[in-house]
Amino acid sequence: MLTKFRFLTAGESHGKYLTAIIEGIPSGFEIDPDFINDELKRRQGGYGRGERMNIETDTVEITSGVRFGKTLGSPVTLVIQNKDYENWQKIMSIYSKDFTDEKSFTKCRPGHADYAGSIKYGAKDLRDILERSSARKTAIEVAVGAVAKQILKQFDITCSSRILQIGNAKEDFCTEIDKAKELGDTLGGKFEVIYENLPVGLGSHVHWDRMLDGKIAQAVMSVPAVKSVSIGNHHAYKMYGSEYHDQMYLKDGKIVRSTNNAGGLEGGMTNGEPLVVSAVMKPIPTLRKSLKTVDLLNMTECEAHFERSDTCAVEACSIVAEARIACVLADELLLKFGGDSLDEIKKR
Repeated sequence: MLTKFRFLTAGESHGKYLTAIIEGIPSGFEIDPDFINDELKRRQGGYGRGERMNIETDTVEITSGVRFGKTLGSPVTLVIQNKDYENWQKIMSIYSKDFTDEKSFTKCRPGHADYAGSIKYGAKDLRDILERSSARKTAIEVAVGAVAKQILKQFDITCSSRILQIGNAKEDFCTEIDKAKELGDTLGGKFEVIYENLPVGLGSHVHWDRMLDGKIAQAVMSVPAVKSVSIGNHHAYKMYGSEYHDQMYLKDGKIVRSTNNAGGLEGGMTNGEPLVVSAVMKPIPTLRKSLKTVDLLNMTECEAHFERSDTCAVEACSIVAEARIACVLADELLLKFGGDSLDEIKKR
């Protein structure tokens, strides 16, 4: 698969740092750390968040690739410190001499990566799986997405998101979340992300792995707890073709549409209309209400291990989805108009 904007992340939930290295950003792009930190703050907000948000105040440190506020064309490195690491130093030590079974567990948590991860990686202590599969890693992904958003901003491409539903509620979300918290339970929901002012022709129809709808779906589906993704009007399955397809008209010599049921994508490419992506997040699988499971240590039935948890994190999930989509769009933009500097891209 062709890529221009690519990145790797590293770090565990209670490790020392979360880190990302971004490659492929041309020189001359303005990168503001304060904007990244504002995005990190957005991720930590939302009604229903848990105790971890009281511990961490995520801020980014840019350690390479930027000088005097602008990219150099070399890899950009981002680092976020896990403040809770102070309480986990020995438990997360890299040295064998520090071995301890404190905070170890063998009781699988339904809905988590615990069981499948233990089989795949041969883990006896399920903390070896929990630490990287945790949604904590989305903090550094939001930081990367904030860099991508600043690339898109240079071309007046803007983003917004909104919550469509929490549990059974479409309006009074807080009451629904409070009810779940009282029950020791959790809630999921549905959200929508919109990107506007995209140029026509990002993506391609010529190969399956270059179709933009597929790339976006993969990016959002891999956000922890997301179980479905749709682009445009998700009621397409019950509409006539004459109702669904966005008819085209001329207005002042330009092609316009009266609807956007396709969500800004046709044939795997942007068509000039706003990109509209919606996703469903399942209820968080860590909850105080007991769930039945199996202890892998002795293969007996038991109640699942509980780690501190949010009651609801749909709003945070929407911010992560914004970031994931921003990375895909920045990659597509640089592939189509790419150059070694911002000035070169603007000329193209």
